[in-house]
Amino acid sequence: SMCARQELCEPEKVSLICGLLRQSPPGEFGQVVQDLSALVQDDKLVRKEAARMGACHNKNNFTPIQINGRTVLLTHYNNLGGNRFFDPQDKFSFEFDHLRGVTSKPQLHGVMLDEGELWREALHKGLKAYVSCHFPVGNCCVFKKSLGKRQMFVACIEAHQYQPSNHWNSLWKSDWTFALTPFTTQVTAIFLLQIHYFKHANLHVNVSKSVSETLNVIDQSQFATDFVKFVKAEDTKFHVAILENIQALSEDIWGKNLRRKLPVTRTFMNWNKLLNDQHLKTNVSNTEVPP
Repeated sequence: SMCARQELCEPEKVSLICGLLRQSPPGEFGQVVQDLSALVQDDKLVRKEAARMGACHNKNNFTPIQINGRTVLLTHYNNLGGNRFFDPQDKFSFEFDHLRGVTSKPQLHGVMLDEGELWREALHKGLKAYVSCHFPVGNCCVFKKSLGKRQMFVACIEAHQYQPSNHWNSLWKSDWTFALTPFTTQVTAIFLLQIHYFKHANLHVNVSKSVSETLNVIDQSQFATDFVKFVKAEDTKFHVAILENIQALSEDIWGKNLRRKLPVTRTFMNWNKLLNDQHLKTNVSNTEVPP
């Protein structure tokens, strides 16, 4: 059937809704859903697509949730399908409603306590201690996957500051992937920093970086220590590079690229004093020279 001139047909609405939800900055998905409901005037359709896109949004952003007094990250690595996720620390699974943000139907999820699981627990312990010390509010999880005969590990770190009342939200996340192989292993990491500032502007900053390094594998304690050292070194490099780029960008914009070249004194102008002085001069001149 032909679409009405003033009204989009359902497939077009779905395409637009999903496109906008996919672009939702971290921490703003719920607000985007509300805005779309008001704009589209079809709450049922918006909620249906939001439930589907919310799952992608949460997994992509390593969204942390609280369950049984613990924080669990929602990721692609602990996704069991059917909106069920697995907590590798407490060894249970649960359902998560991505639209309402609530958990339900927890149940035990058996895990064999083999050598790989002991390595995973040692890595989690070391990484958690590091994240607790170096992030104001940070979360981490280490997941184990079997790929054929190889044991694969993925360590995920998530830290965010959502301050919509101050018109900005930000997310830092990274994942570190490696196989448990004798003597050496290749660790590959991907960083992503997202910032959204929306006071009198709509500024999006997305910074990503990938790194790779070979680490020695001797025993659990040694590898966990070396792995955390590597994470700390790369986190620091990424952090410092971002600060240097922001400083360079700021100086470039304010110091070089203004249309009118202005002197930069790096001092505050006391406007009240200036206005008072100007007012006194005007009064003096008025007494000496009649208007």
